[in-house]
Amino acid sequence: MRALEPWVIDPLQTFLDESSARLTLLMTSSGQVVAQHGFSRSLDVMTAAALGAGIVASTDELARLMGATRFGALVHHGVRQSCMLSAFGTPRGRWIGLVVFGPETSVGIVQLFFDQMVEQLVTIAPREQAPAPVLAENFEGELNASLKALFGRQ
Repeated sequence: MRALEPWVIDPLQTFLDESSARLTLLMTSSGQVVAQHGFSRSLDVMTAAALGAGIVASTDELARLMGATRFGALVHHGVRQSCMLSAFGTPRGRWIGLVVFGPETSVGIVQLFFDQMVEQLVTIAPREQAPAPVLAENFEGELNASLKALFGRQ
């Protein structure tokens, strides 16, 4: 597991231990990765984060057009793996969780422990706002440094 915010590690590890999730991403609503588990390539992480953020944004808009509130979670069932996307509020803004799980667990178990993780994250999140992301002059270099930090390649 890799995390850019150290206070995320314990709740995420508890979730992973209890839910049997195979892959997990925690990200901001813009797709900026906060923590990841199970991905072996940075390209996969960035692609999953971008797609996950896009899916949540599009379903939020679909809900708005239907006059409904935001959807709580989206679940896609597959033969060998399933995927859950769920957005939630934190003192640091709106985040998204993307969880991939197999037949060794169920969507109910994943949702139960995911909700518990969210409660823990909301409780322990630092109350001061993280600085607003600004497109840095050296964006590519900073992106590569962040990816190296996420994958432990310093």
